[in-house]
Amino acid sequence: MRILIVGTGGVGAAAAAIAQRRSFFSHMVLADVDLARAQAVVDQLGEPDRFSAAQVDASDEDALVALMRESRADAILNACDPRFNEPIFSAAHVAGPTYLDMAMTLSHRHPEDPYNKTGVMLGDVQFEAAEAWARKDQLALVGIGVEPGLSDIFARYAQDHLFAEIDEVGVRDGADLVVEGYDFAPTFSIWTTIEECLNPPLIWEKERGWYTTPAFSEAEVFTFPEGIGDVECVNVEHEEVALIPRWVDCKRVTFKYGLGQEFIDVLKTLNKLGLDRTDPVTVRGLEVSPRDVVAAALPNPATLGDKMRGRTCAGTYVTGTGKDGRPRKTYLYHVADNDTTMREYGSQAVVWQTAINPIVALELIADGTWSGAGVLGPEAFDAVPFLDLLSAYGSPWRMEERA
Repeated sequence: MRILIVGTGGVGAAAAAIAQRRSFFSHMVLADVDLARAQAVVDQLGEPDRFSAAQVDASDEDALVALMRESRADAILNACDPRFNEPIFSAAHVAGPTYLDMAMTLSHRHPEDPYNKTGVMLGDVQFEAAEAWARKDQLALVGIGVEPGLSDIFARYAQDHLFAEIDEVGVRDGADLVVEGYDFAPTFSIWTTIEECLNPPLIWEKERGWYTTPAFSEAEVFTFPEGIGDVECVNVEHEEVALIPRWVDCKRVTFKYGLGQEFIDVLKTLNKLGLDRTDPVTVRGLEVSPRDVVAAALPNPATLGDKMRGRTCAGTYVTGTGKDGRPRKTYLYHVADNDTTMREYGSQAVVWQTAINPIVALELIADGTWSGAGVLGPEAFDAVPFLDLLSAYGSPWRMEERA
């Protein structure tokens, strides 16, 4: 298998470092709008026969098609911000390789009732193209990061092996990470964080379908395992709610993120000041996006690893009736420790935990364990081979029964 990764920020660089230890691919091209950044990742890997760098503008569909063909890529991993999903997704369909991403095409609010009704949902643009991908016998595996991604695989595993009937699939994400030396330093792309946290959260119920609520709604305290402890979590817009109901039979799907009150207050302030906007404003004769200015003013999350301490936990809390007919509540989860990921891979925990999952999926696709056509989410595939291989990578998942 020949792989092209588009985007060599924190996640793209971590994905390459994780893949380097595996033998399922013959060559990987790392592409970025900044050729020097891509080349720096290649130089750090130190295997010029297996890794090479290329320059590409992820917003230029024609340039992407040309690079995909020139690199003879069998699979494309989109490691860019989701605002670039549409051109990369479309270019992959034209060029012909398998496509993977870790976040889906962006949503657009309902024009009249945004906090009750959905407009364009996350991934709608991609699912509208599903038939065209299937006709070409071409696979687009969408949302295969950690959340979405591993969290969806947990939901599929719960359906197949743990539950006779599922009441709710609730993805719950929390951490005890701290960044030394900064009053405010997000551990993931602030551009993406603003997008998902300030958009109306998406909820799915079997009798109602998809609907939205105000941002940061339905606060709850969730106890995270392995000493992380109690974290207040709130509803956040996320792809799992758009994906899981398509393949997992359940009554309700939610996503809640442990943001913390300070983080929520900062996001609310950005929103009040209009600094979350993506449409350009004129500043001293220049057109700039307020959100891009915020992102430029904050530290790059990929550079924070040596200043971070703690762990991040991604998991899926499933409630319902177990296979034995008794009530069951189970949290399936994965923890990444920053000290470990920095020591072994030179990547901070949040980006590393995101990056390992598409590499595991690529290996399953390469050996034929996972196959399909059309636009499919992670829960469309058998969960067991993925979870077994994740453990074989030295990063086991765990499961905790709750009273």
